[in-house]
Amino acid sequence: MSRILVLTLLGDDRPGLVEQLSSVITAHGGNWLESSMAQLAGKFAGILKVSVPPDQAEPLEEALAQLSALRVAVECSMNSAGAAPRHRRLAFSLVGHDRIGIVREVSQVFTRHGVNVEKLVTRVSSAPMSSETLFHAEAVLNADAAVDAAALKADLERLSNDLIADINLDELVG
Repeated sequence: MSRILVLTLLGDDRPGLVEQLSSVITAHGGNWLESSMAQLAGKFAGILKVSVPPDQAEPLEEALAQLSALRVAVECSMNSAGAAPRHRRLAFSLVGHDRIGIVREVSQVFTRHGVNVEKLVTRVSSAPMSSETLFHAEAVLNADAAVDAAALKADLERLSNDLIADINLDELVG
């Protein structure tokens, strides 16, 4: 049985960081399972799920601590399969004028309805016909079967009007 480790990574971006990280993981018999990594404001940031033989977990943690180019925090997951499925997956998207507090306002709606954010990706861009900045968000959400989808959509539509944004919410199949 393997141990599941979740790593968070941060360092100055430069070529070779992923190779250096993957070499250390492989040298300790680790298997790279899932990750999300990005360059943000000159920094390399990421989160990574690794499975490793139990006798290699501690040596891997020690080796990761020796990486001078990255700060790595390691958490051991007790559940190798991840969180229990919540019966319903939803796709959320938003495009609107950028302003302070958009993520807070959207996440408050999700919390009111007991919806969990599984994945969130955001970015800003210039509007095609003006110099305005647009905020884009895409999320995968998990909800219990009992969540009232109509009430959630209505709450998001009210928010959409307040934010002057296009918001979509669709059921994911499969």
